[in-house]
Amino acid sequence: MFTGIVEEVGTVVALDLRSEGPGGEGDARLVVRGPLVVQDAHVGDSIAVSGVCLTVTDLPGDGTFAADVMPETIHRSILGTLVVHDEVNLERALPVGGRYGGHVVQGHVDGIGEVRERVPGPRWEDLTIALRPELARYVAEKGSIAISGVSLTVTWVSDAAFGVSLIPTTLAATTLGAAVPGTWVNLEVDVLAKYTERLLSASGVLR
Repeated sequence: MFTGIVEEVGTVVALDLRSEGPGGEGDARLVVRGPLVVQDAHVGDSIAVSGVCLTVTDLPGDGTFAADVMPETIHRSILGTLVVHDEVNLERALPVGGRYGGHVVQGHVDGIGEVRERVPGPRWEDLTIALRPELARYVAEKGSIAISGVSLTVTWVSDAAFGVSLIPTTLAATTLGAAVPGTWVNLEVDVLAKYTERLLSASGVLR
């Protein structure tokens, strides 16, 4: 479990896309440099990489960690498009008793969005992000959403896009500070909205 409060911006060292499997999609091995998040990491720990929960499989001791990326993750997220030297947002899993500075983030990316517009303000910037209608129904004005692992508050929403505002800290300490129109981002909607829909559908309230 994560909170969407990015601890460090890491750098992709390697992405090894492996051969395709029977289903037509392959997996990958990702190596990321993140000196802060590996300080107390162990093999088997979870680290969110731009919002994707990955399990540490190797710790070479040089400030990097390796993780396997499954076909489902490559299909749902932007991790499969990463190249060496790309920057990624990193967050360690929340320890028991830790503070929830953001919101409940599972690290289970629901899909990809595209930055459509960036409007600067005096000390902040407003982003418009396009998303698929099937995800938009889970997004609510003043609700929470994770964008490439960053916990943000939705300022407005339509059937095809939503807006967020980035404070100076977010601009300086995450990859969203450099996200220009056309940039693809990982999206994780509020899990409570998905469970609510599922329960109401199962009970016959929603059809």
